[in-house]
Amino acid sequence: MSTNSGPGYKKYPDHRITTKPAGVRVRVKLDGESSPTPGTRSGSRRATIPRLLHPAQDVKMDRLVRSKHQTVCPFKGTASYYSLKNGAENAVWTYETPYASERDRGAARFLPDKVDSIAADAE
Repeated sequence: MSTNSGPGYKKYPDHRITTKPAGVRVRVKLDGESSPTPGTRSGSRRATIPRLLHPAQDVKMDRLVRSKHQTVCPFKGTASYYSLKNGAENAVWTYETPYASERDRGAARFLPDKVDSIAADAE
């Protein structure tokens, strides 16, 4: 049984959300700019898979604008969204107060359809 306090676990107590280090540098490209990337400092070597979450310390929050949009996951909590300054709306989501995983607090996911590309490379 999970120690996660999310309400989804009441109905599905054996559900698991698993992430692991990507093990490569993940770069986000927008408007031809990729280094440094528009949302990450110069790509992240600490991104996790399968969702390619970028740790909060690797994200250039000054290039993002908080949106009013939110979604709720019964296992992870409320996701806050950010738009790219002068760019795509709701392009990034983050769990600022996740139900259980402190590792994912503030981690950001860039939505692939809102940026030019998301690429992983070994450098």
